[in-house]
Amino acid sequence: MILDQIIGFFSSDMSIDLGTANTLVLVKGRGIIINEPSVVAIQSDKTGKQRILAVGQEAKNMLGKTPGSIQAIRPMKDGVIADFDMTEKMIRYFIEKAHKRKSFLRPRIIICVPYGLTQVERKAVRESAMSAGAREVFLIEEPMAAAIGADLPVREPKGSLVIDIGGGTTEIGVVSLGGLVISKSIRTAGDKIDMAIVDYVKKKYNLLIGERAGEEIKIEIGSAIALEEPLSAIVKGRDQVSGLLSRIELSSEDVRDATKEPIKEIADALKDVLEIMPPDLAGDIVENGIVLTGGGALIRGFDKYLSDLVKLPVFVAEEPLLAVAKGTGRALEEIELLQHLANE
Repeated sequence: MILDQIIGFFSSDMSIDLGTANTLVLVKGRGIIINEPSVVAIQSDKTGKQRILAVGQEAKNMLGKTPGSIQAIRPMKDGVIADFDMTEKMIRYFIEKAHKRKSFLRPRIIICVPYGLTQVERKAVRESAMSAGAREVFLIEEPMAAAIGADLPVREPKGSLVIDIGGGTTEIGVVSLGGLVISKSIRTAGDKIDMAIVDYVKKKYNLLIGERAGEEIKIEIGSAIALEEPLSAIVKGRDQVSGLLSRIELSSEDVRDATKEPIKEIADALKDVLEIMPPDLAGDIVENGIVLTGGGALIRGFDKYLSDLVKLPVFVAEEPLLAVAKGTGRALEEIELLQHLANE
């Protein structure tokens, strides 16, 4: 125990928000030091041997633009590990980048996982981090981390409801007395919203665009409600009829029409949680409202869309993209809280 405390003093314990879209790394005492896309670019030689070419933002810039010998891979899909080997390499890269050296003192790491993760998937996450150089690995569930990061009173005997809309999953959690009372995870989130835009542009305008372009459109002009002043964006791609390169002007109304199904799925999941809410907690939620975190919280009017639907106040957390990472960081700072929340 004493030896572990001494090792902990010299090593840089860290928390990782290992997301489908982005990975954030927070080092104890230093705050968030890495915020990069969860993408790995690999190059294969003639013998089939692979080497890491780039990780993070540099790798994401290669998506859809690589020659045959190079692949840009997203090793996380729908909040879970789709490629174990690449996930391990990505985690190792971020650990070494955070340490700025290949330290002989291995860090203790806390990693956020979706609520609906199976035991097999949890084991894969833990083993991936251990193989990448962790001394000890704790897993906590994203709704709890998001609630902590959004400054909700998680330890008090009152209910707080948080919706974390990430890249691969949407996590809905009701938190009280330091635990998750109700939780629901669905694999409808930012990625599915992006793909809905890609499919819509293909069907309505016969224009083929990439998933990255879908994400850029969502960020630039996406909205969940009708805007007083509609937005528009020029979209470039390949016409699937003529085969020629082309461009169109897409409106925010187009995007709202394109994304209505995945947005409705998120709203339906919220309704499911509200329908099974214990009466005493329901009173707290009516009084305190609902908090949105994650990248999806930044979609214009999403808070109003949900508020109008469930007739409750809905708020976007301060710095919603960082809420989960901040929550894991606070758990790391408070060992008692960490041990309480960790799913070992």
